[in-house]
Amino acid sequence: MNIISSWSGGKDSALACYRAMKEGHDVGCLLNFISSEYRRCCFHGIEASLMADQAGCIGIPIVQKETTADMKEYEREFKEAIGDLKSKGYGGMVFGDVYLDEHREWVERVCSEMDVVAIEPLWNSEPGRVIEEFIDEGFSAVIVSCKEELGKDFVGREIDREVLRELKNRGICPCGENGEYHTLVLDGPIFSRRIIVSEAVPILKDGFWPHWFLDIKDYTIELK
Repeated sequence: MNIISSWSGGKDSALACYRAMKEGHDVGCLLNFISSEYRRCCFHGIEASLMADQAGCIGIPIVQKETTADMKEYEREFKEAIGDLKSKGYGGMVFGDVYLDEHREWVERVCSEMDVVAIEPLWNSEPGRVIEEFIDEGFSAVIVSCKEELGKDFVGREIDREVLRELKNRGICPCGENGEYHTLVLDGPIFSRRIIVSEAVPILKDGFWPHWFLDIKDYTIELK
């Protein structure tokens, strides 16, 4: 079945996409939502152009849709995007949810209303095992945003077993399923080229939910 991959550019969406491909699904496009105000990926803070380059490294076309912060509007925009892709022959969509019931329930309801199959390859996996699989399969990712209490030095770190141990010791979900942190995947088994970040600076965004973000200033792409 031709499917869409819900795409944030981070570790969970990448691993879910990879698992779906190994299960025989044909992932024909990546669907990414970006802020209409900032032109960056929602929550991750990655510029739309970098997301497009990441998709180019994978070799799967990316569809980027602007969205607002209003949940009702987001659902409408989400359904509109799914409807456009469904008309092109897509019958399913893969998501990277791990254990949050409210996320899965929303996904399944919306997909059902759009007559699209929701595929959840990571669902009910133990979070630590998800990270271990991500590392063992050869993926590489950098932390690009985190809650303020995790600290300025947490952004910019590569996802590895040291980070996994630190998260467990601090009582934080290894997958950051509650929004503790977000990542950008730079390389992996679905990549034909890799992203090398050469310049980046941490920036604190204040507000209702203060977060550190990694502002990637420069990067290169190289063949593997």
